[in-house]
Parts: sequence; C-alpha cells; structure tokens
Amino acid sequence: MKKQKISLLMIIFFLSFMKVDAQNANAAIGDVLTLKQAVEIAINNNLVVEQNDIIKQQARLNNNQAIDYLLPSINANGQQGISSGRSLNPYTYQYVNSQINTGSYSISGNLVLFSGLQTQNYIKQTSLAYNASKLDLEQQKQNITLSVLLQYLQVASSQDLLDVSRRQADVDKKQLDRLDLQNKDGALVDLSALSDLKGAYANDLANIATAVNTLESAKVSLFQFLNVPYKRDVQYEKISLDLQMSDYQGNPDSIYRIALGTLPSVKSADLKIRAFEKAVSVARGQYYPTLSFGASIYTSYSNAATATTPINSFFYDTSRNNYVSTNNGDFYVISKEQNSVTQNISFGDQFKNNKYTTFSLSLSIPILNQLRARNNVKQAKINLENAQYNATNTRLVIQQNVELAYQNMVMANSQLKSDQDAADGYAESFRIKEIKFNEGVITSDVYLLAKNNLDRATISLTIARYNYIFRSRILDYYQGKLNY
Repeated sequence: MKKQKISLLMIIFFLSFMKVDAQNANAAIGDVLTLKQAVEIAINNNLVVEQNDIIKQQARLNNNQAIDYLLPSINANGQQGISSGRSLNPYTYQYVNSQINTGSYSISGNLVLFSGLQTQNYIKQTSLAYNASKLDLEQQKQNITLSVLLQYLQVASSQDLLDVSRRQADVDKKQLDRLDLQNKDGALVDLSALSDLKGAYANDLANIATAVNTLESAKVSLFQFLNVPYKRDVQYEKISLDLQMSDYQGNPDSIYRIALGTLPSVKSADLKIRAFEKAVSVARGQYYPTLSFGASIYTSYSNAATATTPINSFFYDTSRNNYVSTNNGDFYVISKEQNSVTQNISFGDQFKNNKYTTFSLSLSIPILNQLRARNNVKQAKINLENAQYNATNTRLVIQQNVELAYQNMVMANSQLKSDQDAADGYAESFRIKEIKFNEGVITSDVYLLAKNNLDRATISLTIARYNYIFRSRILDYYQGKLNY
C-alpha cells in the first residue's frame, strides 16, 4: 500500500509539471506550428515518455549502486549508558552499589574479497539493463514522432481537401454568375440550367462546411496529441507533395533487415537477453563461498575507572603486624610505605588507553539455505527464457508489420496512379464539356455530370496522394529515415 501511495504521488507530481510544460509549450507556439515543433512538444508532454525516462533514471541508479558494491562497508558505533544500584565495575570486576556511566565506541569495516563473482556479474547486468532502458526511451520517442507526423499530415490532407472544395465552388459560382447575368439580360434560353447551377453551388457550400469541420477536427486531434490547449488561429507549414510521389525503393525483406539493425526496440530486446544471462550468473554465484576481510578499532569509557598516584614515601614501625622470629628472638620489621591518592581517569586518557584493533578473514561456505540459491537460479532462467520469447516476438511483429505496411504502400501507389489517370481524363473531359456548355451546345445536366466526375476524381486523387505519403513514411520509420 505504501509503494502504491508513493507511485500515485510520483504520477501526480509529474502530471503537474506536464501541465505547466503544456502551457509553456502552447505559449511558445507562434503564428505557424511547424512539424518539427509539433514533434518536440509531443515528446516533452507525453506521459509515456516521462515514465520511460523515470525507468531509465532508476536503471542508472541501479547500475551505480552495483558498482558501489565493490566498495568496503564501514560503520561507526557508539553506546553510552547509565547504571545505578548494584552493578559490576567494568574495571575492578567487583560489585558496587553506585551509579556508573559507561560508553563504548568502535569503527568497523568489511570488504568482500570473493563471492562467486556475484558483484561483477551484477554490475554487467545492471549496465545492460540501463542501456536497454535508454533504447526503450528512444523507441518511444520515435513512436511519438511517427504518430505526430501522421496527425500533422492529416491536418495537411484536410486543408488540401478544403482547398479543393473551395476551387470546385468557385467554378460553379462563375458559371452561376454567368447564367444569372444572361437571365437578367433575357438571353438565357434554358432556365433549368440556372436552377441546376444554383443547386450545384449550394451543394458545394455544404461540402465546404463539411471540409471545414473535418479540418478543425484534425487540428483539435493534433493538439490533443500534443497535450496542449487548442490554438485556433495557428497556421501550419505547407508539405510539398511533388517530392513524395516517386516510386518507393526497397522490398519487404530488405526493409525488415534494415529494421532489425535500426529500431531501438530490437536492440533493447537483445540487451535484455544479455542482462538476464548475467542475472543467471549472479544467481549461480550464491553456490560459491564468500571470503571477506574485516577490521575494527574499539575503545571504551567508564566513570568508575580510577588510578592511584603516589605522593611521598616514609618509614614507620609495623611491629604489631610484621616481625621475624629467629633463635635469638623476635625482630621487628621496618617497611617502607608510600602515600597515594586515587583519581578518576579522564575521558581522553581512557579513549587512548582502552583502544584495541582487530583484523580478520572470514569464509562463509553455503551448505543448506532453504534451497534459496537453487530456486533463485531457476527463477533467473525463467526470466531469461521469457526475455528470449519477447525478443523473438518483437522480431516477428516487426516482420509482419513491415509486410503489411509494404503491401499497403503498394496498394496506395497503385491507387494513386489510377486516380491520377482518372483525374487527368475527367479534367480533359470537363474542359471540353465546359467549352460546349458555354457555347450552349450541351445542356446543364451533361455539364454538371462532367464536373461531378472531375470533382470526385480530384478529391480521390488528393486522398490517394496523402495515403501514399502515409504508407511511405511508415516504411521510412522502420528504416530509421523518419525525417521531419
């Protein structure tokens, strides 16, 4: 539950920053929103990109920590205590009935000399995982770039379709004005032609309204993807279609081979396999003994510690206590005694005098540890097998997507050529019909039929052009050629 709360707080934290960044990004958008600017805004404001960046930072910290495991562990300890009543004097080892203040202080260090190369393999594992996380982040950025490109092209396509609708309406408007002028002058013979043109022009206006709505919807969708407030009056850079119409070079097999060496997701999957291979080596290292070197320094203090200091010396008679008996009688013994004073030992003197150091080598041989080592090895192998399946599936999905994208591109190219031929044919037919209609040779229904055929062909051609661009850019994405 605690981890879930922390994760929720982190998400709220980054979402709050994303809102600030989104507002700043919208303020930075000028009169023209370029494709490059749109890609940068989308990457900066995308939550999945932010999450992948956090994962990369965590992987980097894990790698740094793995390297730090090579360093010795050093710890300082201090203990201060007060005892009262009957207690043991730590210096005389006699029981006294008083309050004693004691303290002990130490610094100890330990360095693992050998542990089955677990640390070395763990460093390699975390390094590979860190590199894989960087590739995952790059892959996500490329996915965002492709999505923004397609959204941006959708806006451009909608804008071109709106322009086509307006040009079609202009043609009908000119004919309508011409017939209306003839009608006012009394020179119009066929009044139904005027009615037909009025109906056609009204239909053109309805098509324009639909095209405007489609364009605005495409713009709103783009801004939603950019995760910024919609800016209605912004303009978009013009995409040249003439440079996009050449036949696409390459075949599915060559594109797939290039994709395997280009896409970060493939490289990331391979690095994860190598990382899990090192994880197996780390787990196997638990079977080996662990050799460690240790050292420590210790000292202590007690207010009960005392020292006796001599003051002077003198002779005095101890006949009542000490004498020597001989054949000649008892002879008194004169002994030399020394006066002294007892004082508490200072903290500094005790700190120096009570100091001692130790050095040790310890060898820990695993014999039975609830089979944790064996189960850890099995778990590591399962993780490795899963990583291998993921890498295989990644390649399979890419191969299938390349095949599908290539077939869609071929179909789009074929449709584009057919629509181009149809548009050229209908344009010539309409040119002839328009001349005859202006001369009064044909009726309005023949003229409008030719114009409707041309209008549909023009719209189909515009859609086919952008559809071919869409399909081509997807193939560019798989080959690492997604420029903007």
